[in-house]
Amino acid sequence: MTKRSVTQQYPDAQPDLAPRTRGVIALFEENCTVCMLCARECPDWCIYIDSHKETMPPAVPGGRERSRNVLDRFAIDFALCMYCGICVEVCPFDALFWSPEFEYAETDILELTHERDRLREWMWTVPEPPALDPAAEEPKEAAAARKAADKLAAQQEAEREQQAERERQAEREQRPAGPEEQAGPDQPGQRDVPGEES
Repeated sequence: MTKRSVTQQYPDAQPDLAPRTRGVIALFEENCTVCMLCARECPDWCIYIDSHKETMPPAVPGGRERSRNVLDRFAIDFALCMYCGICVEVCPFDALFWSPEFEYAETDILELTHERDRLREWMWTVPEPPALDPAAEEPKEAAAARKAADKLAAQQEAEREQQAERERQAEREQRPAGPEEQAGPDQPGQRDVPGEES
């Protein structure tokens, strides 16, 4: 109340959006497995998905053929969408993201149904996820993975030390004996000859 209001000069100046702005939903179609969870959970039924099945040849000889879903159409009707974010939350393969893009107004309401090509373009405007809080507790999965990695690294280090010790031992055994080790009491030129004083 003590500051004067400032009018943002949009569209000449772009507004400063909050980091978690919900503009539009972007699609990363490489991650989409056509599981249909987003379409089933959408309360407005504004997501349209079409797909077909393709048979994949066996990976190894004698194996069986596999079938997989191939995405044909993924469209969102933003005239119906209420931006609840349920589709983004339920996607198990991280194929849907919030983009801060908001300049997609159309003159015809029918043109607010955007197909996967347009949704893919918005994918490049999705901001990076926020950095993890350094004071947060380490997740159990990360702790277990780190312990396993540390244990494996310790085993590998112990194996390297053992291998280096074996190589040093083999090198000592193959090394020719020095003059002190070769020269014994009966070495030629050092024998006692009768009648000579040493």
